[in-house]
Amino acid sequence: MGQNLILNAADHGFTVVAFNRTVSKVDDFLAKEAKGKSIIGAHSIQDLCEKLKSPRRIMLLVKAGPAVDDFIAALLPFLSPGDIIIDGGNSHFPDSNRRTKYLAEKKIRFVGAGVSGGEEGARYGPSLMPGGNEEAWPYIKDIFQSIAAKSDGEACCEWVGDEGAGHFVKMVHNGIEYGDMQLICEAYDIMKRGLGMTNSDIGDVFTGWNTGVLDSFLIEITRDIMKYNDPADGTPLVEKILDAAGQKGTGKWTAINALDLGMPVTLIGESVFARCLSSIKQERIRASELLDGPDVKPEVTDQQAFIDDLEQALYASKIISYAQGFMLIREAAKEYGWKLNNPAIALMWRGGCIIRSVFLADITKAYRANPQLENLLFDNFFRTAIHNAQPGWRRAVSKAIEWGIPTPCFSTALSFYDGYRTKRLPANLLQAQRDYFGT
Repeated sequence: MGQNLILNAADHGFTVVAFNRTVSKVDDFLAKEAKGKSIIGAHSIQDLCEKLKSPRRIMLLVKAGPAVDDFIAALLPFLSPGDIIIDGGNSHFPDSNRRTKYLAEKKIRFVGAGVSGGEEGARYGPSLMPGGNEEAWPYIKDIFQSIAAKSDGEACCEWVGDEGAGHFVKMVHNGIEYGDMQLICEAYDIMKRGLGMTNSDIGDVFTGWNTGVLDSFLIEITRDIMKYNDPADGTPLVEKILDAAGQKGTGKWTAINALDLGMPVTLIGESVFARCLSSIKQERIRASELLDGPDVKPEVTDQQAFIDDLEQALYASKIISYAQGFMLIREAAKEYGWKLNNPAIALMWRGGCIIRSVFLADITKAYRANPQLENLLFDNFFRTAIHNAQPGWRRAVSKAIEWGIPTPCFSTALSFYDGYRTKRLPANLLQAQRDYFGT
C-alpha cells in the first residue's frame, strides 16, 4: 500500500522520500519499482526528516494502534512547529481525536486520513477521507486531490472535518461495505438454494444487475467470482471455499459506535453478526443435523419475475444501509461537535473505494440539493425508489422466510423501514413494563 501511494504521488509530479524500518526494503524499492522516478530513499527517521522541506508532510502507513503512537514518538524529536503528520492507516477514530489534540499541544498538525481502494487504488487513485487539524489541509490538498480517484472529473477527496472525523467516515464506509457484501451473499444464497441456479447463471444475473441501479465494484467482482472455475477440475472455485468469513473489526466498530450513540444502524450490525454466525461452522453442522426447517419445496412460477423482485430487494436494502450510515454520521457530528460535509462524503465514496457505485451519484445529488437533509429516505428520488421497489422487496423476503433461507440484512432493512415509517410504535407498552418493575 505504502509503495503504491509513493509511486502514485511520483507519477503526479511530486518528489517523495520513502522510509521503512527495514532499510533493505527501501534500497530494493529504489532499485526496482521506483527506479527513474522522483523518489528519494531515507535510511533513518532523522534522515527522512532532514530530506523533507518545511512544513514537512509525513504520511504513516503502519498497523493501527500502539505502532502509530510509537512512530509519532520517534518522529517528534526531528520535527518543527507547523509540520504535518498524516496517519493513513485504519485507525479507530477516538485514537485520531486524541492524537490531534496531543500533537496540537506540540504545535504539530495531525491528519487522520481514511484510505480506501486497496493496493490497486493506492497505485492508481484511492478514495481519501482526511480529517483532523484543518490548518494542515492547504498544505496537503493539492497532493491528496491529485493522487485520489476521479469521478466525473472531481477528485474523490475532500476535507471531512475535525479531529477523528476522517477515520470515523472511513469506519462507516467499512461498515457499509460489510452490509453491501452480506446483502449480495443473501441474494446469491436465494438464487443458489431457493431457485437452484448454477453459478454460471447466477453470474449472468449479476452481469445484468451491473448495468442498472446496482452497478458497482462489489457486484462486478461477484460476477467474476461466479464465473470463475478452478483450473484443476473446471468446477466453480467459490463452492470450494469454506463458508466461515473473517473480519478485521472495522464493521464491529461501526456497530458498537451506533449503540453508543443510540442510532438504529441495524443492517451493519446484522452483517457483523452474520460473519460471527458463519464462523461457528462446527456448531452449525451439528445444528443442521438436529434442527428442522420448513417442509416446503422452494419454487416460483416465474423465475425471471422473482429475480427482478430480488434486484429490487437488494436495491431497497442498499438504500436503507446508506440511510442508516448517514444517520450515524449525522449523530456523530452532533455528539463530537464536528462540521461534516455530507455531499463531499458521498462524492469521496463514488470512486476508488470498495463501495464505489453509480448509486452514490444519486446520494451526492440529494445532499448537494439539501446539505441539511434529515434522512436520505426523505429525498424525493429515494422516497420514490423505495416506493417502487417495495412490492418486490416484500415478496423476495417473504419467499426466503417461507423457504427457510436466512436473510438477516434483507429482513432487518425491511423491518427498519416499517419501524421508521410507523408514527406510533409499541414502545409505550415497553415503557409501562419498565415503570412496573421500577427502572
